[in-house]
Amino acid sequence: MGNESKDAVQYGIGGVYGWPVGGVLGGVIGTGAFGLLVWFVNPEIIQATIPGLYGFEPGSETGWVIHLVHGAILGLIFASIVTRDLVLGTLLASVETEALSELSDTIRFVGAGFAYGILVWTILPVFAAPAQLGLISQSAIEEFPALAAEAMIGHVLFGMLLGAVFAVSVDVSARSVDDTLKN
Repeated sequence: MGNESKDAVQYGIGGVYGWPVGGVLGGVIGTGAFGLLVWFVNPEIIQATIPGLYGFEPGSETGWVIHLVHGAILGLIFASIVTRDLVLGTLLASVETEALSELSDTIRFVGAGFAYGILVWTILPVFAAPAQLGLISQSAIEEFPALAAEAMIGHVLFGMLLGAVFAVSVDVSARSVDDTLKN
């Protein structure tokens, strides 16, 4: 790694509260896009499945609110992770590989969002939701793996949009790569 300091994003929300706002904003936008995809493929997931996970009656408004709240929370978690010194330093570090070193900071955050989307997909619909659905019915468990595989595309879309919105909305330029990797 070189000694030069590479700043992350030169614009956007700065200060102590910048990253939580950027994470929530990215999470809501990413979840909104994911929700629209789900809505056009199978609106029953938004109308009944999501509210049902929490014991609510089916309803599209309830499902959308819960889905967007999930996105805001997951966006906040993403923002918390990528702004930690070690992770941010790794994301923005200069690398020896020419192809990787030419990637913009935004593309690097989109890549981090992609990985985060896969992680969320692995934890929530593949493991956690089937366990919770087991409390509801056996037929729901049998149908859920197919839904989980289809949901991977939506979670990747969510993560990539989260990373992109976060990158363009948060100013992390005050923290250089050299500073983050020293801590």
